[in-house]
Amino acid sequence: MLGRGVRLLAGALIVACVALVGPSAPDDALFARSLPADAAGDVVPNRVMTWNVCNPCKKSNADRAAEIATYAPQVVALQEACVRDVEKIRDHLRSRYGLVYHVEYGMVLRNWSRCGGTPWSPGAFGQAMLSAAPMTDLVNVEYPHGGSEDRGYMAVTTTVGDRPVRVFNTHLAQRRQEAVRADQIRVLASAVARHDRAIVLGDFNAVPDAPELTGIWALAADTDPQCRPAPLSPPSSADGCKPTTDWQLKFDYVFLRGIDPSEHRVIPTPYSDHHLLLSDLRTT
Repeated sequence: MLGRGVRLLAGALIVACVALVGPSAPDDALFARSLPADAAGDVVPNRVMTWNVCNPCKKSNADRAAEIATYAPQVVALQEACVRDVEKIRDHLRSRYGLVYHVEYGMVLRNWSRCGGTPWSPGAFGQAMLSAAPMTDLVNVEYPHGGSEDRGYMAVTTTVGDRPVRVFNTHLAQRRQEAVRADQIRVLASAVARHDRAIVLGDFNAVPDAPELTGIWALAADTDPQCRPAPLSPPSSADGCKPTTDWQLKFDYVFLRGIDPSEHRVIPTPYSDHHLLLSDLRTT
């Protein structure tokens, strides 16, 4: 009877602990997910990537890390990220794939239902940046008007290729909040305009022709040459402007200021409703 009582007490304690920790990505597999044969062997020094990892989609951080490791960008901008999930992703990249990244955070809110923790100390939610080179001069700005959810941008100085560059990571207000996004773009564009060389990554929740993006188009061009607002768009090609979401819209961007693109790729993934957007840059 004593043994049964101990087991019941232990089970109750486990349930209580799970309730306190709250939801997050599922427990990660014990073994590394194998990478494709053509996966990058090491960090690609002139490659940047943006990815809205979709939260709370409850995806494995081991799988998220494997997606990043396949392409091994120098800089990775994540949106809808929880601090403890980013920590796990970073640990997997180092321990399973030998990819060592520095990390900085641009958190805008604390949310137990998304990021776990405890009701009185919920996990932080927002943007995060991984960089193979050290990052300096972190700025974390929450937009004055977030819309239906707090939003913001973060910026760091790091090395891409062999040159220092200011890198921004943002997530704008959700769809049907055009006026809010326009205000957010004004704040972001004012910061970007201070730099002759800048990379602006993120989920803008707007298609290229959206009027609220005018301010950023005036400063920078997207890495995809087919993605421009009219009348700047080139003649359509067989591929056209590739969508970056499961609902066939382009919401994710790599805006370049004072830097030329070399190659870009949009990679659908089962681990988010946003695709991976990668860009290799001409940095010399």
